Amino acid sequence: MIVRPSLDEPRPSSQPAIAKGGRIERWLGSRISRHRLGQIGFSITDQALSSGGMFLVNVALARTQSKEEYGLFALSYSAFTFLAGLHNAAILETYTIYGAGRYNRHFSQYERLMWRSNVVLCLLFTSVVLLIWRIVAWIAPALASRSLLGMALTCGLLLSAMFVRQTLYIRRRPDLAARFSLVFFTVLAILLFLFMRMGDLSGLTTFLIVGFSWVCAGLSLLRGLPGSSGGPSFTELEPKYWREHWKYCRWVLVTGLVFQFTTQAFYWLVGGILSAAQVANLRAMYLVVAPVDQLFIAMGTLVLPMMAFRYAARHTGPLISLWKTYGIANVLITGSFAALVCVAGRPVIHALYGGRFDDASVLLPVLAFVSVVMGIGNTANAALKSIEKPNMVFWGYVASGVATFLAGIPLVVHFGLRGAVYGMLLSAGVYSATLLIALFLSIHPTINGVRILSIPGDRALEALE
Repeated sequence: MIVRPSLDEPRPSSQPAIAKGGRIERWLGSRISRHRLGQIGFSITDQALSSGGMFLVNVALARTQSKEEYGLFALSYSAFTFLAGLHNAAILETYTIYGAGRYNRHFSQYERLMWRSNVVLCLLFTSVVLLIWRIVAWIAPALASRSLLGMALTCGLLLSAMFVRQTLYIRRRPDLAARFSLVFFTVLAILLFLFMRMGDLSGLTTFLIVGFSWVCAGLSLLRGLPGSSGGPSFTELEPKYWREHWKYCRWVLVTGLVFQFTTQAFYWLVGGILSAAQVANLRAMYLVVAPVDQLFIAMGTLVLPMMAFRYAARHTGPLISLWKTYGIANVLITGSFAALVCVAGRPVIHALYGGRFDDASVLLPVLAFVSVVMGIGNTANAALKSIEKPNMVFWGYVASGVATFLAGIPLVVHFGLRGAVYGMLLSAGVYSATLLIALFLSIHPTINGVRILSIPGDRALEALE
């Protein structure tokens, strides 16, 4: 039996829209309990361990492989990121929203349905990528990298691990998610050490190690994975479910496709216009600034449900206050981290990669500010999702993708890797500006009595007028 702790959020009928008390209560609209702080701690630990494992993988490959080989691994992992975006759009995001909300009473049946859907989708991805690799190996053997083969063989395992972690968050058990990632990180670190000592580390074996490590982590939670049980199936309880699923995920799906044309596209532009070695330089620099992004990904898993609750409860003032607090924290932390990178980034690069990427470290300060600019847009992204405006998020990625192709390609052609970094900064700026404008128009649909944006059912936001 699954035990789900109760939400710390107050119910609308029993709490005022804005709690009285100190500054934190006025900002967040609710008391931050020890349980909530514990959830935040476990969420950050989970994200640190899961992302830290991939950080170790990248550092190990960057130190032991040629720049060309590591660049091919980075391109293969970028392809996996594309699959992960599709997986999130087709399964994870809808599963999260509906599993934590309208279908919570039948969550065990819903979980099994989505688990089976996850397995089918992962098998489809594996088959398609293996077929692509086989065709490329037949037509142009030099382009069929072993890293891509490793990604094809293990992508289903990596995506299923994401599904398990998200399930644990829906159950409100970030402690189990942290334990799941701890087992993964421990097994991965041991195997990486052994393969490095044996001299057998490559792009192929690295993907196999990552996949095996997630399997071991899954075995540690075997009793908590979805299984079969008696009673009616979820589709018997909700015969029109897939229609509802499609209504929600269609915008998320097209957003997942367009997302790849933002910062991720620069890996492919650099690989196609410049070389795989330059992809390695870009990836190695980005890894140094990635930790601050992962921190706010962890925070976002908790902040988004809190904002969505306030919107559903028509607590508009606390919703906007929470977004502002989240945004201010984002700017302060990412800005401080960027300043630290400017001061100490080059020595860290030298120590981390043994001097192999010192020639590219001059671009690190600019790349650090990409996280600052992108982070601002990500807070608006979360706010728009919480007020049920995924279409606005889609247009933010469209604007960013247009900037990538109109400005990014000429920048890469004329200025090389430096142009790619400045192109990423420009793309992030367009993304953030678009989403901030969209959020402002969503909050203030009328200006001087003229309706700028129609928002059906958004009565709660009219309180701000």
